[in-house]
Amino acid sequence: MDLGVTAIDTASNYLGHHSHRTLATVAGDLLSKFSISTKVGYFEDGHSLLPGRLRRAVEKTVKDLGREPDTILLHNPEHSAPDAETLTHACAALADAAAAGLCGHWGISTWDPRPLIGLDVPRPDTLMVRSGLLVGSSVLDAAEALVTGWQPAVVWGMSPFGGSTTAPVWARIDPRVFLRVPAATAVQAAFRVAFALPGVEAVAVGTDEAEHLRELLGGLAYEIDTEVLRSYRQLLRQSA
Repeated sequence: MDLGVTAIDTASNYLGHHSHRTLATVAGDLLSKFSISTKVGYFEDGHSLLPGRLRRAVEKTVKDLGREPDTILLHNPEHSAPDAETLTHACAALADAAAAGLCGHWGISTWDPRPLIGLDVPRPDTLMVRSGLLVGSSVLDAAEALVTGWQPAVVWGMSPFGGSTTAPVWARIDPRVFLRVPAATAVQAAFRVAFALPGVEAVAVGTDEAEHLRELLGGLAYEIDTEVLRSYRQLLRQSA
């Protein structure tokens, strides 16, 4: 199976704030063949939503990558517990950067969307949230509330395995119960379900093994049992 990987997701603070330069060095001329999404908001001295710092971070991202990224996301704005005005100004800084051609699109990436409910922002191109079976009911509900309120053009998921497919939790549950035909591996099933908890159009995963990516891609062929999924959400809410 051809992996056909065409997109890379990263963040300015990954690899000790060296991710962009490292990616540009390792990928070289090949970087132009990929769609790049990245995030700004974390700095070496902490998290910030100051518009000027965010604009400079976007400009530095372009310099370090050697190209404009396709998407830049505001990284975990909840970390700074913003009010509506602060968040709006932060988002406007990224929207202005996109309008200036420093990136193709802008958006928001949030690990815990609950503090952001009720805060209005300029309509983001992209909203990135946690997805999958390890996401709690209140976080799933909050993510869906942001989708309803902000109306992003696309919604992406992240961290479908909570960091590792070998964590003890995966030995205690069988994600294949969520599939109409449970012929997939447990890893494939967990990945497939991550597209529905909550509903997202893409899911970012990290790995250094091509075989792992091949396995995940194979899981996309399976259909989710929507009735089982609906019952699961009801049980989650009842136990919250």
